Amino acid sequence: MSSPATSGDREKVVSKLPGWLRQNLKVRAAQYGIEIQQAVEQGISDWCRLASTPEGVDTAGADSFSTFLPQGQWDEFRRLANERGVSLTQGLAQSVRLWLDINPSPEVERPAITRRLIVCNQKGGVGKTAITAGLGEALAEDSDQLYPVRVAKQLRDALRAADDGQDADERDGDPLDVENLPGLGLRILLVDFDPQCHLTNQLGAAPLPMDGDSLTNHMGGTPKGDLRDLIVPIEPESFGDRLHLLPACNDAFLLDVRLSSVRAREAALERALAPLEGAYDVIIVDCPPSLGLSMDAAAYYGRRRDGEEPGKSGTLIVVQAEDSSADAYDLLTSQIDDLCGDLGLVLDYLGLVVNLYDARRGYIATSSLQGWVDIKDPRVVGLIGDLKEQKEAVRVKRPLLSYAPRCQQAVSMRALAREIS
Repeated sequence: MSSPATSGDREKVVSKLPGWLRQNLKVRAAQYGIEIQQAVEQGISDWCRLASTPEGVDTAGADSFSTFLPQGQWDEFRRLANERGVSLTQGLAQSVRLWLDINPSPEVERPAITRRLIVCNQKGGVGKTAITAGLGEALAEDSDQLYPVRVAKQLRDALRAADDGQDADERDGDPLDVENLPGLGLRILLVDFDPQCHLTNQLGAAPLPMDGDSLTNHMGGTPKGDLRDLIVPIEPESFGDRLHLLPACNDAFLLDVRLSSVRAREAALERALAPLEGAYDVIIVDCPPSLGLSMDAAAYYGRRRDGEEPGKSGTLIVVQAEDSSADAYDLLTSQIDDLCGDLGLVLDYLGLVVNLYDARRGYIATSSLQGWVDIKDPRVVGLIGDLKEQKEAVRVKRPLLSYAPRCQQAVSMRALAREIS
């Protein structure tokens, strides 16, 4: 049936469609960046041009489905369905399946050179580990599923709300511009480069034993095996086989001492991780809160390589909206700039992530946030609220995006992933 309700020059059509087919249609339309009504219109148009009726579709459990079609298309479709002896529900299901067959899921676009993201700040407690984990999870989500994502308008609204003395999410009754988008489907390796093992523990893995093999051994030139053997998958049921972790070991406390006697020590991390790069699209390194030789090695690893596009690899600096983060930021960028000058490197600043933000803390938080935004280069690419779900996920040792996939922090992590993609 059709309804007199219109959308432009379209008429509203109400029929039925099986839930599984509706979901596939919804995902595929999002993957191609088009409206569902456009996909249905094209599917019906192609179905009407077929010389014969295609194979039937199981429509058991079909439920109400409505869309807007060009004026007259539904009448023509109804006429052909009657001639072919099929119900409108069956004809519509065949049309949708035909569109899905003609428009298969697009392949995930993989980088020609494995991207290397260095998450850093020499100040502890800013949440580098949470950002490393959340970013990796967002990049690894299934490209054939839809997830709520907060769009870039978040930062603008947060600043506007701050001027009003409000929390951004209290400004409107609805969440801030959340839309459902396909996962990015990338193969991710998280590297816990911090001897405190926070990333390892947060994701429910076990730190490597001191008497075994470790990244420190490989960087120091005394490996005890293949580094690949140390890698563990993270929640395959949620992320497929796309999210992996290289756990930390407490022996990393001794890394700076060991690096002091290593030839070309700045390249030690790159030499260790190079054999792993072919299996991953993105490698994300969770750095220790340090300005020592290990930070030099991490920064060197994130440098722009020959033939690599600007902004694909580099440093992501995590800060908070308070004064001590600004002091730490100056120290870190000075070290990075000195290293680049000494070695002739190009290291891209991918952006600033303002973490654990809460406008209700008043002037210090809002004015500090404005200060980060005013820097411009690097620009603020993420604003993550200080909410309970992240703390709960850490307590139960689960990835945030599988523990609370629709929470505000999760949708903001997905926005961050898209900002730096």
